[in-house]
Order: sequence, then C-alpha cells, then structure tokens
Amino acid sequence: MEKVKILGQSTLFKNIEEEELNALMQKVHYQVKAYTTGEVVVFSGDECNELQIVLEGSVRGEMMDLAGRVLKMEDITVPRPLAVAFLFGQNNRYPVTVTANDEVKLLVFPRESVLKMMQLNVNFLTNFMNDVSNRAQFISGKLKFLSFQSLKGKLAHYLLEQDQQRQGKIVLTKTQEQLADFFGVARPSLGRVIRDMHNEGVISATGKNIEIRDRVALQSYLGK
Repeated sequence: MEKVKILGQSTLFKNIEEEELNALMQKVHYQVKAYTTGEVVVFSGDECNELQIVLEGSVRGEMMDLAGRVLKMEDITVPRPLAVAFLFGQNNRYPVTVTANDEVKLLVFPRESVLKMMQLNVNFLTNFMNDVSNRAQFISGKLKFLSFQSLKGKLAHYLLEQDQQRQGKIVLTKTQEQLADFFGVARPSLGRVIRDMHNEGVISATGKNIEIRDRVALQSYLGK
C-alpha cells in the first residue's frame, strides 16, 4: 500500500517496519479525505476528534489576532500530522484554521483507532508522546515569538533563532514574502525593517544572506 510507505516516513510511525505497520492498519478504522486548493480543512475552534496525516500536498495553519490580522503559523507537508497535541484533553479543539495550499489528501484516524494503535504497538505510543511534547515546545516558542510587539523584535528573535551556533552568518530558507506571512505583516513593511537594520549596521543583508554585525544591538530589540 502506497499510504503505508508514506506513513512509514512519519515520526508517528518511526521504528515500525512496513509489514508491521500494514498489519496494524488492518486492525483499525481509517479513511482518506481529499481537499482542493484553498478549501478549509478545519476551522479554529472545531473539535479535534481525529488524527489527520498529510498524504499528498500541503496545508497551512493560520490564526487571526484581535485586530483582524491573519498570522500564518506554519505549513504542514507530507507526512506530518495535524494538531497532534490537541487530540486528547478537556479542550480538544483546533487552535488554528487549516487550509489546503494545493490538492491535498489526508489520512484520517478516529480517536478510537489512535487509542487502539497505542494499545497494540508500543513504538506508536512512544512516538505519539514524543510528537505531543515536540508540538508543546513549538507552541511555547511561537508564543514567545508573538510576545514581541514590534516587527524589529520579531525579526531579531527569528534571526537569533536561526543563528543558535553563533556563527553570525545566516542563509534564509524563506523568501521575503514567506517571512512576511510568517510575521503576519505586509512584505514592504518587512523589507523596510530589514533595510533599517542594515543601514544601522546591526545586520548586513544581501539577498537571502544575512550577517549579524552587532549581536548586542540585535538582542536589544527583543524587549521592544
């Protein structure tokens, strides 16, 4: 089964052999759902009672702030799950609206099937717990990022996160348009802040290449 090969690449099914995974899936209920480009998969606040894993295409998670601005949280691609940390608990609702970026197929397991797989396979149980912990850490970091009020603060935090080895040189993997979506701002606003920080001598920006020239000044933006 093609879907079994794709699932085998997911962190949820790490260390589970293809034959073992195939046998596991035969013991639980699941279905495949398809979505077209721009179609909403789930709305923020919808109950999360299924484990959904991307089989084809990609989706994006977005939330809206009090001012009505849409903030893109992340793109979710093959073979990652959606909202794995919200499948259980008292307030198990999707924290973001999830929309298809292109033609998408999702493999959907009801909560009961997830519980059964946990009982049948200790590797799946361990992987699921690790994924929940990783998502909690990601959300914690995202909340810290959102706490910075200014765009300079957000950009400074992002650059420092990209340079955890303190080498001072960064090659951006996102375009300015993608970064602007990530920060929830217009692209010209982001371009202006990058130019300002470049002109101030805090960074040197050439295309996707960023050099941190004044780390102390960059860190000072975090409190602004």
